[in-house]
Amino acid sequence: MSTTTPQLLASAHTFDQSLSATRRAARLARLLATRQFEVWQVPPHVTERAEQIVAELAANAVLHGRVQGRDFRLALALHPTPGVLRIAVSDARAEQLPPPPGNVEPPSLPLPDAESGRGLLLVTALADRWGVDLTAPPLKTVWAELGCRPPHAPADRRTPRFTAL
Repeated sequence: MSTTTPQLLASAHTFDQSLSATRRAARLARLLATRQFEVWQVPPHVTERAEQIVAELAANAVLHGRVQGRDFRLALALHPTPGVLRIAVSDARAEQLPPPPGNVEPPSLPLPDAESGRGLLLVTALADRWGVDLTAPPLKTVWAELGCRPPHAPADRRTPRFTAL
């Protein structure tokens, strides 16, 4: 007779914070995310990319998604079993949609010293995938996902108890 041992599934770690739609709060979003990545022990090669994505999405929420008196929301989730880190930033401007992920293009006039216009290009380059979700009341959430396994780590780290001959 064969019995199976129940496997505990690693639960997702989550972080959720509302922040005022200001430049200072956009910087704070990055600092909060960085601290959360440390707590979750996200590998440095993922943290570097994730910090930049948080900075870009939070800046976009403040610049393009701001509605007077409304906050933006930073949500982070680490799903250890599939090895995915999800970053989501929500704002109150559902009518201000970014272009679809496949249609992000550089600004029409290349200005090497311009301070804006490259955020979603960076997100496209740094994230494994990203997109936009619309929800009620009129909320827009721009999200990005990154693979979160250490470099050269096997998908399954369990050590076999015995070797079959």
